[in-house]
Parts: sequence; structure tokens; C-alpha cells
Amino acid sequence: MPANTELGTLVLTGASRGIGAATAVLAGEHGYSVAVNFCTGEAEAQGVVQQIISAGGRAYAIQADVGREEDVVRLFQTAERELGPIKALVNNAAITGGFARVEDVKVDTLARVMAVNVSGAFLCAREALRRMSTRRGGGGGAIVNISSRAAEVGSAGEWVHYAASKGAIDSFTIGLAREVATEGIRVNAVAPGLIETGLHAANGEPGRIQRLMPSIPMRRAGLPQEVAEAVLWLLSPAASYVTGAILPIGGGR
Repeated sequence: MPANTELGTLVLTGASRGIGAATAVLAGEHGYSVAVNFCTGEAEAQGVVQQIISAGGRAYAIQADVGREEDVVRLFQTAERELGPIKALVNNAAITGGFARVEDVKVDTLARVMAVNVSGAFLCAREALRRMSTRRGGGGGAIVNISSRAAEVGSAGEWVHYAASKGAIDSFTIGLAREVATEGIRVNAVAPGLIETGLHAANGEPGRIQRLMPSIPMRRAGLPQEVAEAVLWLLSPAASYVTGAILPIGGGR
């Protein structure tokens, strides 16, 4: 799809790096005006914006902590003001809370993981629904949540707390999809497995990909761009009869 095809505004949370950045760039190429949300990492977010604009697209960087309701409200108000009517949402922002066995997880860490990963997705979806639902006079749209294969494999000994938050995202995806199925909105999720991003090093184990690669049937990690392609397909009319789906992107794992 040419970059000059205008599809409306896509709000993409956690879009300054990794899967979020790759999805933002691809969305810009497909014709979305992209609200590039970030919590920290303004320079990276602005770099994503410039990449989209240089390719002929439209984008705007917006700082907001999705774990805070007032920030989420401001994110959507700013995106609408700067880029136009919102037609899509990708709930990508998430944190792992770091490696820890359940017996060692601190309550503050658990609260923060759930606030960003679960409450943040709920709040962003709420604001998107208020603008897109035909029940409220909107023109419809699509939501894609970024889950994780961790929701099924459990991530024992590493981050069960993170896996639990992604299990909640799976349930949220199915429930919301059924709730708004007659309101012009499709809701789906992708569940990436081992993906080559900075997440592993940021959590203190830069060699994690190599350690886990033998457990992947395809014997390699995925790329952020491969996840982005799946997200854009779910947002597109090509997936017009798909809602409530959770698409695993894990090389068979």
C-alpha cells in the first residue's frame, strides 16, 4: 500500500524501540498517521517519527506513561488534535519487571508490571473505543494487543509475573472482541516469542536468545519486522473476519 494512502490515526504505545518502532515505521508506510508514544527514550521516539516522515508519512511523538490514567487521556487527546481521527490502536507498551522467582518478586514491582501491561492496555482501549465505536457515533476501527508466548509457557524461573500480565491480555483480547463485535471494531492480539530486541540485555542477560534458541523448532529468534507484519495484517481489511484471535509468532515454540 502506498505511503500516501491515508488510513487515519494509529495510536501505538511503547513505540520508541523494538517491536513498537518496527510496527510504527511499517504502519507509516501503509498509510497510517502514527502517534508514536513513549514513556522514556524521547530521542529514539523522535528518530522513529523522522523515519516515518522521511518516507512520506505522518507521525508525532507523544510522551505518556500508560500506567497513569491522566497520561492515557492526554495521549489520545494529543494524537487526535495533532494527527486527526483515531482509527486504530496497538497496545504494545509493556515492562517485564526484571528476572525474579515468584518468591522474590516485590509488591511494588508486581503493581507496576500490572499497571503498565494490563491497566494500560485497558485504559488505552477505553479511550480508543470512545472514539471508534459505532455505538458512540464513531466510524469503527481495529485494536491489536501485543501479548507474548510467555502467557502459555509461563516463564518459570524468569518472569512469571510478566507472563501472568500477558495471560490477562489474552483474556482481555477475547472478551473485548466479543463485547464490541457489532460496533465496527475488531480486537486481536499477536503473541511474539523470542524476538531479537534489546529487552534481553536490558534485563541483564544479553545471551538469553542464544540460550533459548535450541528450544525453538525453527532454531532462530524472530525479528521485530516479522511481528510488525502480523500486526499490520490484523489491522487491515485483509483480516476483516478475524476478531478475538491470538496469533502466535514464535517459530513453533
